[in-house]
Amino acid sequence: MEIIDRKENPLLNRVEIEFRWNHEGSATPSRAEMLNGIASIEPGSNRELIVIKDVKTRFGMGSTTGLGLVYSDKESMKVEPSYMHERYAELRSASAEPEEVPAESEDVSGGEE
Repeated sequence: MEIIDRKENPLLNRVEIEFRWNHEGSATPSRAEMLNGIASIEPGSNRELIVIKDVKTRFGMGSTTGLGLVYSDKESMKVEPSYMHERYAELRSASAEPEEVPAESEDVSGGEE
């Protein structure tokens, strides 16, 4: 992940990071991967307070651009629309709690009935 531009926005109490992710020969990175990438780039950021927007992947090119918004507190995040809060709540709950795969019961008799 490469930072194209980084702006501090004191009015909205956030840092705005424009990024480019080169992924030649592999799939477009997931929103969770982008979230982790922004969290690792911005020192002192909280993964719970990051929003990824304007993600664009160029057809035929292994390059994706986007905008990462790193808020300083939960109160400042209220400027985001409700659908963004819902989208990221699902993403964060899914990544916070690893899914357990239930063990499948196997038929040990090996014969047909």
